[in-house]
Amino acid sequence: MKLELVAAKKWINLFVEKIEDNKSELNELDTAIGDGDHGTNMDRGAKAITDSFAKKDPDNLSDLYKTTAFAMIQKVGGAAGPLYGTAFLDMSKAVKTDNLELSDLIQIGSDGLKRRGESDVCMKTMIDVWQPIATAMKNGNFNQQTINEALNENKAMVATKGRASYLEEKSKGHIDPGSQSSAYLFEALLEVMGV
Repeated sequence: MKLELVAAKKWINLFVEKIEDNKSELNELDTAIGDGDHGTNMDRGAKAITDSFAKKDPDNLSDLYKTTAFAMIQKVGGAAGPLYGTAFLDMSKAVKTDNLELSDLIQIGSDGLKRRGESDVCMKTMIDVWQPIATAMKNGNFNQQTINEALNENKAMVATKGRASYLEEKSKGHIDPGSQSSAYLFEALLEVMGV
């Protein structure tokens, strides 16, 4: 499946709504294993995306993802801004010449996260959501259960990367806030796909 411009815009706009609606939940998750501001930071990024789209409505997929990337990089503090920014920037470059299959696009985003964060699955980061979803898409079985399972597995992990890694065993039993905000991203995508 490929995502055309209208659907991709709807995806990003729905993601923005979900972030704004769940800002306090993301802050709560981050209070348990981080510094408590992931929701506030992501909300700033969400508003920046809306402002950027209002200034100049992207007229192709590459610009859409690039605009999203720069809004996140410029406005989201902590590690989340550069990480989301890298994922979307890599996706933007990838669709410049070819409207890729969605599974390939999400895999490119996931690979960008791994490169930028020098991390991989099972380190209790947002990659624990991006990678299983890329794989599920490739296998044609991406649904809400995929997202729920990814979050449950992430919750059971001990963090070995990022601020939560300082907590070691105490990080177990908490969902990584970046994983939760990524879950909102992919729940928005499910809605657009009508799954």
